[in-house]
Amino acid sequence: MNIDPNWEISVADVDAMRKRGEAFLLLDVRQPEEFAICKIDGAHLIPLGELERRVEDVRGLAKGQPIVAQCHHGGRSLSAAAILRKAGLPNVKSMAGGIDLWSLQIDAKVPRY
Repeated sequence: MNIDPNWEISVADVDAMRKRGEAFLLLDVRQPEEFAICKIDGAHLIPLGELERRVEDVRGLAKGQPIVAQCHHGGRSLSAAAILRKAGLPNVKSMAGGIDLWSLQIDAKVPRY
């Protein structure tokens, strides 16, 4: 799977998009038990292992908007970006550092694990 490092977006840039009220799909690709521990408000959970068979679900949720995939540290979300781009969704980024970095730099109320 070809992964392009330019597909990443910083937690600060995602936070700025939210504060500006930009429309985008925040796609959490962690496992349900991780999502139960902590999540970013507005995120939609579709675990990475389900993503290939649920591309149409993602397409429907995104409604043509950009997609930002996120996971715990940024590895799974980069794989998710590659899967979705291969499936024909061109505007997909991976949130570098994942929800862990989000907790450290953006919202300390989001628990770390």
